[in-house]
Amino acid sequence: MKRIPAKYKGILYIIISAFCFAFMNAFVRLSGNLPSFQKSFFRNFVAFFFALIVLIRQGSDFKIKKGNFKFLFLRSFIGTLGILGNFYAIDHLVLSDASMLNKMSPFFVIIFSFLILKEKLTLLQGIAVVIAFIGSMFIVKPTFQNMDLLASTLGFFGGVCAGFAYTMVRILSKRGQSGAFVVFFFSAFSCLFTLPFMIATFEPMTVKQVLALLGAGLAATGGQFGITSAYFYAPAKEVSVYDYVQIIFSAILGYLMFHQIPDGYSFLGYFLIISMAVLMFFYNNKLLFFKTKQVAPNMEKPIENKSE
Repeated sequence: MKRIPAKYKGILYIIISAFCFAFMNAFVRLSGNLPSFQKSFFRNFVAFFFALIVLIRQGSDFKIKKGNFKFLFLRSFIGTLGILGNFYAIDHLVLSDASMLNKMSPFFVIIFSFLILKEKLTLLQGIAVVIAFIGSMFIVKPTFQNMDLLASTLGFFGGVCAGFAYTMVRILSKRGQSGAFVVFFFSAFSCLFTLPFMIATFEPMTVKQVLALLGAGLAATGGQFGITSAYFYAPAKEVSVYDYVQIIFSAILGYLMFHQIPDGYSFLGYFLIISMAVLMFFYNNKLLFFKTKQVAPNMEKPIENKSE
């Protein structure tokens, strides 16, 4: 039985992550008008224990590999700021507008990976990301003229922070730090960072709100493990475009949970996103084929390239 290529694993994990994060946003919305610090703490508190259990079962020694602390700190600090910005936007904007702003993250993953990791980006790959982004705008139709300036700015800032944080995840993968430890460190850091603010602004919660936040925490845990695994297995340019399927999952959840029905523009957005995802899939497969096979002149069958 052939092993699944790392790239395909990355694609699968990022789709799972998108599904989980769509549920997380829905649960955050269901939790009602609570401080963003309180929501963020519960989100990461659940993830912390799941990551801890995974590390214990793996027999991890909880050691930070040499030179990795600064990348773990940047991933955690910037990632926490991104969560706070996203949650504030969810609380103060239309949910679709807040989701759109957060979906800037794959775009910035491409930019930061190019600037920091020097990962090459072809013209077709860049165009695919831009078209996918345009498709997501058809879906959410952000009403920028009606947005609260602070909330929209923080929502956009959250997307930028998420893109930078995921780039740090990619760096940590190249430096041999385990994905479970990255999630554990980030969750612990985020809980400690938000705890004082949560205590200062704490508001009593109903049973429904507690259950909603626990659901958000569980969904975020799945999303965090998924996104971390995705960028461990594959470069951002090959998998980040698939993160836009979260918009599709959000539309489905919006219909089932909030009775929201997508219009014609939304279906056009779905078509654009799925088309670009399929295009990228076949394009990357073509590149992989030509890297591993070499067709000899005047021969019908490809021969193995022994230099690879």
